[in-house]
Amino acid sequence: MFLGERRLFRFLAVATLILSQQIVALSSERNESDSASAGVKPTMGINLAGVCDWNTELPFVDVFRETREWVSQREGEGWGKGPTLELDERGWVKRLEENCWVEVPLCTINGGHYPSGVFTVLYDGEGKIEFGNAKIVSEREGSIEIDVDSSNGPFWLRVKKTNPENYVRNVRVYLPGYGSEESRASTGVWNPDFLKRWASMKIFRTMDWQATNGSKLRTWADRPLPEDAIYSRAGLPYEVICDFINRTDADLWFCVPDDVDDDFVRRTAELLKEKLDANKKVYLEYSNEVWNSSFEQNRRAAKKGRDLGFAETDWEAAWLYTARRSLEIFTIFEDAFGGTERLIRLLPSQSANPYVSEQILKFEDAWRKADALAIAPYVGWSISAEEKDEAIRLGTEGVLDRLETKILPETIETIKKQKELADRYGLDLVCYEAGQHLVGLWVANDDERLNSILIAANRAERMGTIYDKYLQAWEELGGGALCHFSSVGAWSKWGSWGLIEYADETVGDSPKYRVVLEYANKWNER
Repeated sequence: MFLGERRLFRFLAVATLILSQQIVALSSERNESDSASAGVKPTMGINLAGVCDWNTELPFVDVFRETREWVSQREGEGWGKGPTLELDERGWVKRLEENCWVEVPLCTINGGHYPSGVFTVLYDGEGKIEFGNAKIVSEREGSIEIDVDSSNGPFWLRVKKTNPENYVRNVRVYLPGYGSEESRASTGVWNPDFLKRWASMKIFRTMDWQATNGSKLRTWADRPLPEDAIYSRAGLPYEVICDFINRTDADLWFCVPDDVDDDFVRRTAELLKEKLDANKKVYLEYSNEVWNSSFEQNRRAAKKGRDLGFAETDWEAAWLYTARRSLEIFTIFEDAFGGTERLIRLLPSQSANPYVSEQILKFEDAWRKADALAIAPYVGWSISAEEKDEAIRLGTEGVLDRLETKILPETIETIKKQKELADRYGLDLVCYEAGQHLVGLWVANDDERLNSILIAANRAERMGTIYDKYLQAWEELGGGALCHFSSVGAWSKWGSWGLIEYADETVGDSPKYRVVLEYANKWNER
């Protein structure tokens, strides 16, 4: 999910959903207890923001985990013009050339929206570490305390010297108050405020945590590990994700990378089975939005589908390959978990087009081995360059009028049609992503007048009213799990996806955040 090809195949007419007597008969073969649409209750979940130094959610007490790859510098050269670095298998710099150093930014968050105070920096090895935009308070071997004023923006960690025989590694940069082992004993690597913020959620979708879109993972050797220097390169290690889920009262929504081999899938299933508490379930999804041509996984799936002779067009080949690969993944996970009791097997599709959904469900009778149809029924307006002036003329209230009186009813109608389809195949209807989707496309989002209107709409109390109607409709139509996109993230020209922008905000700062938490408490405490 990103900049909006949500209505990619809208030119396709919505197919008439007339099922043959054979399909109806097959559907009736499902046990009553397996009928996903019978007595379904909605459940609130959340998509967690991706790992990067500009992540405003601050999920870890060690902020180094979220920084980027080392920036190589050479004295007298331009920014990032240093030599190619020699790294160990976990990403630590093994040696530095003369007059060279490496650095990374930490807490790239403006406006003072991360804690000020004394950060504790711990490391192994021998070398010299310096800082930018931070003052050293105390220093001894393997430990440095630095004073940081968050109102000044991000700060920098620089490795100026390192001993090749015992190079600087295992760097940790702890938030104020978490420098001692005792202070971290109860929550481990996790920021207690982060755990508390989402305590009412019953599902966590880790698509962005896993760096799913455009994933480069192929074999088990490629996977991220807990010992990695940073977690932004290939996503969070699965062991770390499991630790998080085990500390919550929630289940895991897991996205299997699109290009991995069966051995990777099998080992992943075995790891999740081993590491997750026995009471935890796994919502199992093949990649993310494989139907969406803006993603690399769509192009790979299209080629695989064409190579298998599924279809001649890229879009159809990707749809049908989604069904095939999903079934293969389901089978591997069922074998590892010893059945389906702890699995919710998902067939993902494009929300705006039930025709796409039915092609995926029907191909090789995929619906018979699935539990739910997963869609992303956003309420939004992806504003093109041609529509930009109209949106600016409407202003904040006019955009909200359009959202509430035109787009919301259209979204509800789409949900209704997808629910009817899911019911006919005996499946739940769930949301892999949900929420508002106000964003300018391409050159439109370069106009700050438009961006200010859309951001103001997200701040408005009326957005909370729209969310209330939206979530109420989902409940009344019989929807199941709903994972909002997204948790926390700064609002910008690229969209206002976060329920809140910064970790230090409260329900009083965002009506849509308040309403989602109200529904989370309503749905999840039943």
